[in-house]
Amino acid sequence: MSLTVTLAVSLAMSLSMAAAFPAAAAATPSAAWSGTGVQRAQLQQLARKLVDAGAPGVIVRVDDGRGRPVEIAEQATWTRRDHLLKAGDEFRVGSSTKTMMATLLLQLVAEGRLALTDPVEKWLPGKVPNGEAITLRMLLNHTSGLFDYTEDAALLPSFLGTDRRRWSSAKLLDVGVRHDPLFAPGTKWSYSNTNYAAIGAVLERVTGAGLADLVRDRIARPLGLHHTYYATDGTWLGPYARGYEPDAAHMPPAVPAEFRNFAGTRRHGHVDVSGNDPGWGGAAGAVVSTTRDWSRFHTALMSGELLPAAQLEQMRTTVPVDPRRPDGPGYGLGIQTGAHPCGTFWGHDGGIPGYLTVSVTDRTGGRTATVLVSTESWIEFEADPKIAEAAQALQTAAICTMFGKPVPAAAPASRPAR
Repeated sequence: MSLTVTLAVSLAMSLSMAAAFPAAAAATPSAAWSGTGVQRAQLQQLARKLVDAGAPGVIVRVDDGRGRPVEIAEQATWTRRDHLLKAGDEFRVGSSTKTMMATLLLQLVAEGRLALTDPVEKWLPGKVPNGEAITLRMLLNHTSGLFDYTEDAALLPSFLGTDRRRWSSAKLLDVGVRHDPLFAPGTKWSYSNTNYAAIGAVLERVTGAGLADLVRDRIARPLGLHHTYYATDGTWLGPYARGYEPDAAHMPPAVPAEFRNFAGTRRHGHVDVSGNDPGWGGAAGAVVSTTRDWSRFHTALMSGELLPAAQLEQMRTTVPVDPRRPDGPGYGLGIQTGAHPCGTFWGHDGGIPGYLTVSVTDRTGGRTATVLVSTESWIEFEADPKIAEAAQALQTAAICTMFGKPVPAAAPASRPAR
């Protein structure tokens, strides 16, 4: 079986939230709803239910732009011997890294150092087959047709943490392009981490700097993001949320045998994968942050602090992720959007072993929300419906709280988009 990891399905949770609530199911106030106090209590209760459903830990942060943000941390009792979870802990953002990489490239566009219409061949000559027909824009919005390197079995040992080799952007790109493309450039949409391996290589080529330096110097330092960085190994710079996966004996039955043996310390039927190197995620998924830092990043991005208006508009120019739903969820340049009964959200979600996040904002960046679940295998192969249902309920409540609206009545669950 080919390697399937959360980086390859990073749209799953946000798109499932959008699909679960048809446009007609508009949010309406209920007699029980009285504002922030009720919503905070509801978020706390839903976070606890998610832990009870099997999540080792949960962090929620919601800022509706009108007052003090809601911050919640809940954890399973057995995890307390490892770390007392706090709302400000660092975690791996997984595929939300793509929003940051797209921001870096668009900054270079604004500076006149490259153009979205540039063929990848111009910057990476001979590295991408048919590179003359693939533009930088196609890489950013996943319309290049390139095969996803995370589906190559060579990544499996790194994914499990049993192989500590360092993956460069160039090496990850090589893995992806040794497979035939999925379709002609620009003709379809298909999520592929190889696109961002190529973006990482372009950023390094144009600037002469490493990705860790670019994140630090162009985003983290200017915004005062003291706990946001591009991971260069498995170590952390500050207090961090421990990430866990079930051990082989407790992995959901739907998970194939080759995905069951993670490296790490065994604890209560789980494996602590926090020390495993996320470098195989590269420009597609290796950034570390916190809920507070990511809120600040989203606010700065969507308000125009990081990008001029022209480049921000390009970022928010989307293509449909499902050709059957041209007005449905869309993907822009490193950012996705979807309609929700409580409001239209922008953002990204991401997963890497031990960490599954959904981070969203409104169009202006004035409202933000992030939900972290400190385990990720439950989304793989749709392996744990109990956790999935509890996570969807919490994520939906977080979005509605972000928009200052009551949570809609329960709607039929939908399968995550793949």
